[in-house]
Amino acid sequence: MNTMSVTFRALLAEVTEQLLTAGVTTPGVDAALLIGFVTDASRGRVQAMALTDASADASVVERVRTLAARRAAREPLQHITGTAAFRSLELAVGPGVFVPRPETEQVAQFAIDALRGSASPEPLAVDLGTGSGAIALSLAVEVPHARVFGVEKSTEALPWTRRNFQASGASNATLVEGDLADPALLSELGGRVDVVISNPPYVPQDAIPRDPEVRLFDPAMALYGGPDGLDLVRALSRTALRLAHPGALLVIEHGELQGADIRALLAADGWRAPATHPDLTGRDRATTALRP
Repeated sequence: MNTMSVTFRALLAEVTEQLLTAGVTTPGVDAALLIGFVTDASRGRVQAMALTDASADASVVERVRTLAARRAAREPLQHITGTAAFRSLELAVGPGVFVPRPETEQVAQFAIDALRGSASPEPLAVDLGTGSGAIALSLAVEVPHARVFGVEKSTEALPWTRRNFQASGASNATLVEGDLADPALLSELGGRVDVVISNPPYVPQDAIPRDPEVRLFDPAMALYGGPDGLDLVRALSRTALRLAHPGALLVIEHGELQGADIRALLAADGWRAPATHPDLTGRDRATTALRP
């Protein structure tokens, strides 16, 4: 199809079919979002333009087709648009930083609820391996009386992390450049933290993620967690024990088959009442435990 007299209805159908053929799981949504990105329009506005057979400028058609080709090559939509939505946030993302997933929004809720329920006038939370800052900044924005520390060590991710922390305007959020396995990390907070949360790398080293968006574009440091995927979980359990006060909550996101192993690991470390929780699709997604 050329760029002469192309309507938004035809363009949306064209891109949707292209993405469907490429195996994109949400072709219609992604097509509308790409058109909206180019035209600075909401998804609803794009649908309205399609319904009314509005014509698209040739420059818009050309730009949409260029971006659609990238998405058809399975480049993440968020890398193309440069942003990822997470709870109430719009985060800057791109190569080198893990793109936050919708299922992590529910994991963050455990920490948000615990902070809101804390008796402390200024509860403390630590997000180990914050990446884009999605979890840490959600906690800081949604529980403004809390103090939140996001820890990240990846030199590739940190430019995105810094950008998001600055853009959030959350003065109660602090970015800490460090290693979650460092025994001296945040030593000044030892025994004082109310909530420790992490979405660590948990893919076993020899596992190959099914989705090309993950396999080809997510940084390896954010994906792989050693032979059984739990190397960083072991490290963060030790760090969390040192940081948390008795009764504090630990929240760990993980793969759907790892709940039993993580519960056993945490129990062996001395954590109390380890429990695994499903996400909205019914797959095990997070395990929580209490500091003894």
